[in-house]
Amino acid sequence: MNAFKITPELAAHLAMALLLLFVLPAVLDPFWMSNAGKYLSFAFVAIGLVLAWGHCGILSLGQGIFFGIGGYAMAMFLKLEASAPNLPDFMEWSSVEVLPLWWEPSRYFTFTLMEIFLLPIVVAFPFAYAIFRKRVSGVYFAIVSIALAMTMTVLIIGQQGDTGGANGITDFKTLLGMDIISEEARRRIYYLESGLVIVVAILAALLLHTRFGKILIAIRDREDRVRFSGYDTAMVKAFVFTVAAVLSSMGGAMYTLQVGLMSPTLVGSVASVEMVIFAAMGGRLSVTGAILGALAVGFMKSWFSEQFPQTWLFLLGLMFIVAVGLLPNGLAGGLHRIFSRKEPA
Repeated sequence: MNAFKITPELAAHLAMALLLLFVLPAVLDPFWMSNAGKYLSFAFVAIGLVLAWGHCGILSLGQGIFFGIGGYAMAMFLKLEASAPNLPDFMEWSSVEVLPLWWEPSRYFTFTLMEIFLLPIVVAFPFAYAIFRKRVSGVYFAIVSIALAMTMTVLIIGQQGDTGGANGITDFKTLLGMDIISEEARRRIYYLESGLVIVVAILAALLLHTRFGKILIAIRDREDRVRFSGYDTAMVKAFVFTVAAVLSSMGGAMYTLQVGLMSPTLVGSVASVEMVIFAAMGGRLSVTGAILGALAVGFMKSWFSEQFPQTWLFLLGLMFIVAVGLLPNGLAGGLHRIFSRKEPA
């Protein structure tokens, strides 16, 4: 009878689950727990980038678009609940007298959830399929995606009365009547978010171990051969890009709940590039590494900015350079080597 064998990948998943559910809540104070929840929201985006970029070769610099879709959908619902029966404050300041028609579905939580999960599909799949059918890929797709993120930022800022403009949407109090601003409420949201991240990570890992996962790698390495084998590579790439978009939208919704804010700065090109850094830092081929990268970069940003307020951006950039130079496969690659060395011969 063969003994149960813990592989390096399984060990990494177990270690991450223990870290999120037990270690961090035990050692972090409420302030840093809230920060950890904020960083975890970007882990959803990073997992999607592992699927799309790491395994299929689709480098998207516009994931902030879908992060914003989920974040603004949740923010609109929370703002209407907090403002009821009046209009949101930024609308009153802009002399808006009637709630815009496209805000009406946000009165209902069911419709909000539908927007978070379905709107990214409606936006991402037709766009991606049309682009990939034209065989646009690589750096050209990256340029198109980042241009769209910049355009969306300009649109949001320009519609002050409808979107809150550059200030975004904030000042939330409850979700379906439940408090979301107290320390205990933030702690419950953190556990909910951690559970969702773990489930998403497991599903993503299972997907990558299927035949579909092997097709993704084949497309990344030699798309022309996969196309000649009879596969519709545009459809496959559009599908995995859409999955990444939905995950980004989920991250945006959780960010709004955790931080109590959604603004256009989280939609634009800078935020979108930063989301790619999370995946690269953790390891663009590792689902667990995506979570680790989001946490590590988030904590280091906060620590550097507190300790070195004048030079923290330079130190953060230096950290990226050193990490990529020493660990080309990210933090997950380094951990994989450690676990592999511990395996019996």
